[in-house]
Amino acid sequence: MHNDRSDYRKKLGLRAVINVSGTMTALGGSIVVPQAREAIGAILPEFVEINDLQRKASQTIARLCGAEAGFVTASASAGITVAVAGAITGTNLARIYRLPDTDGLKNEVLIQYGHSVSYGAPVQQAIRLAGARVISIGTVNRADLPELAGNISDSTAAALYVVSHHTQQFGQIPLGEFAAVCRERGVPVIADLASEYDLSGFLAQGADVAIYSAHKFLGGPTAGIVAGGKELIRSAYLQNMGIGRGMKVGKEGIAGTIAALEAWETRDHHRIRATERSYLELWLQAFSGQKGVTVSIVEDPTDNPLDRLKLQVDPHQCGLSAWQLAESLAQGDPPVIVRDHEIERGWFYLDPCNLHPGEVEIVSEAILAVLRDADGQSKADPEKLSEIRARKMEATLRWPD
Repeated sequence: MHNDRSDYRKKLGLRAVINVSGTMTALGGSIVVPQAREAIGAILPEFVEINDLQRKASQTIARLCGAEAGFVTASASAGITVAVAGAITGTNLARIYRLPDTDGLKNEVLIQYGHSVSYGAPVQQAIRLAGARVISIGTVNRADLPELAGNISDSTAAALYVVSHHTQQFGQIPLGEFAAVCRERGVPVIADLASEYDLSGFLAQGADVAIYSAHKFLGGPTAGIVAGGKELIRSAYLQNMGIGRGMKVGKEGIAGTIAALEAWETRDHHRIRATERSYLELWLQAFSGQKGVTVSIVEDPTDNPLDRLKLQVDPHQCGLSAWQLAESLAQGDPPVIVRDHEIERGWFYLDPCNLHPGEVEIVSEAILAVLRDADGQSKADPEKLSEIRARKMEATLRWPD
């Protein structure tokens, strides 16, 4: 493993996790780029007028996102809440102060049922925190334009469109068509784009507000980016005087986000993709031919310009299931955390975008070691997944013990 960097985790007695899951909040987001670390360190000892710093952030966000304005908030989830709140209140301070009480105001927010996901918390909750009422459109596998149009009423404040690997990837209304119907009826579309590379395309497709995580592909500090038309952004920003106060971001989060955005402009994306591809090829070669294991390189489901390795496990041949393999890796030394959101289907993914030098080989060795140990064991118990999940939930509910 690369040993030139100091590891603060050791001082705290934390496990030295290797992340092949992706840009996950539960694992700390991403590797923060040097430019953002430098900006954070430089501004932390200083005082600054936050509104003026946010004006500087607005200029950078507007340029990168093709927007009129933007600001930084605590997270993408916070961005959803304050954007919805802004659509409800506008810039009316009396309304801003009374939220989440929305009696007598437009307070309905439309969302396709297939977009009603959890990203660690239900997306509907981010809407309801603003005092809004969620109106679901369609079913889990299908939504239609007539139903969308038919649910827009005098009470509709906004519509939320979610782009994520968690959403239903078929049968949903495309963003351009969704936005066109809403625009005809004066309903702003808020797009949740927490893990998306494309900083400008979704506004170009018709979204009125675009929300990104600063701490995912951008490699910034934990924060959310809210971009869009000036009036909507102003209305959302003014929620910092109301319910957004509890979602405030500090000077370090704003400065770090500005730096991460500026670094994005000059990042050598082609070189990074080539490095990640070399990791995938190494894994592909390492696992091909392993008994009971099928591997392939797959594209990102939301068209981000990156690939992952899909590792499928046949428990009859391997002696263990995909989730047993994933759990063994997570309990290893060092722990290797895989991308397991489809684990019930007998596979998981290896995401190469957050690896430090030398870790790609450690991942290979760890997986091969678990497979060797399982070779010849009896058929895996299919109930083990529910047991693993129950144990993890019990541990969470016992926190901080």
